[in-house]
Amino acid sequence: MSPNVPLDTVSVIGLGYIGLPTAAVLAQAGKTVIGVDVKQTNVDAINAGTVPFVEEGLESVVAGVVAQGKLSAQLETPKADAYIVSVPTPFKGDHDADLSYIESAASGIAPKLTGGELIVLESTAPPGATERMAEVILEARPEFTGEPNLPNSLYFSHAPERVLPGRIMIEMVDNDRIIGGMTPEAAELNRDLYASFCRGELLVTDAKTAEMAKLTENAFRDVNIAFANELSIIADRQGIDVWELIELANHHPRVNILQPGPGVGGHCIAVDPWFIVSADRQFSNLIRTAREVNDSKPELVIEKVLEKADKFKHPTVAALGIAFKANIDDLRESPSRNIAGSLAERLTDGTVLVVEPNVDELPQELAARDNVELAELDVALERADIVLLMVDHDPFKEIDRTLLQEKIVIDTKGLWR
Repeated sequence: MSPNVPLDTVSVIGLGYIGLPTAAVLAQAGKTVIGVDVKQTNVDAINAGTVPFVEEGLESVVAGVVAQGKLSAQLETPKADAYIVSVPTPFKGDHDADLSYIESAASGIAPKLTGGELIVLESTAPPGATERMAEVILEARPEFTGEPNLPNSLYFSHAPERVLPGRIMIEMVDNDRIIGGMTPEAAELNRDLYASFCRGELLVTDAKTAEMAKLTENAFRDVNIAFANELSIIADRQGIDVWELIELANHHPRVNILQPGPGVGGHCIAVDPWFIVSADRQFSNLIRTAREVNDSKPELVIEKVLEKADKFKHPTVAALGIAFKANIDDLRESPSRNIAGSLAERLTDGTVLVVEPNVDELPQELAARDNVELAELDVALERADIVLLMVDHDPFKEIDRTLLQEKIVIDTKGLWR
């Protein structure tokens, strides 16, 4: 039985790709939501009813709940009945998790607590991160306890997201969720809060298992992508069309090989498996190898382009797509973004024309290069000697193939087979 704790006012710490949608659906469900972000520009945009990034369906929801007074944003952590921490969890050193953002968020929450609050870590994190968040808060406020059902109780839980960029507003509501409490009472409170907006099944467990479950989901996908990527390398060396090979193999009733690409990007699959590796370096051999295979794929793409570029005195490469997946503007951990930068660095007498229909300006490391331009698709195709397809955005599917006939085409996604 969950404690009798009000959950009417919720503060979401971190208004990024997960935090803002979470805040929006909670506000849509009737909660009073106060978002907290470190960027004034994000705060101003949200308070104006707009969003600082592209996500299908998000802006209309944000505009509505802001107009209703159910969602606001600010720089400082407020008092609230519940806190949801949705901040970055990058890695450092030898792929160890950097928990400094979580610790900073916890330090900001601690002074605002009066007892009875629910504090949820939603950031994807290694086993023990929720416990570390609790430690930071309880060390700052020793008068409180993580034991349940006392006047000075605090309730700590972990509820990892499992949504797909481009479908976040649908999957945030419809997908099943894992709820991992540091105590059963914390899990019940967390489930009560998420039941206000989530139609999927809410699966209750302990915090450490919930942390590991999210990492396991992404490591599973990473291992399967690595198989496809490694297969593509071997097939290329053997003169075999990997796309036909996979298509044929997948006719087996128990085989479902994924599609290869230029690498693996995003803040989930490219990062989370390393948290398992860092948690147990002795027995995570398969997971580590999969990460190494996927991390090595961009260099092979670069080498293939450079080999073709040697045919030209001043080669021009059209790099199609630098987002980490199709039809989004998210460039985090994008292998395509890194490939474009490496090509620009190595093609000292060449030009890289970046075509990314979902952004209005290049990231700084590309914009600062004299031989890199953000170009429209038709202009890039006309000027290019080499067309390198790295992301299967919808506009690229519709290209008139006759425009490619006189070009060297390197299609890492099998889009133009």
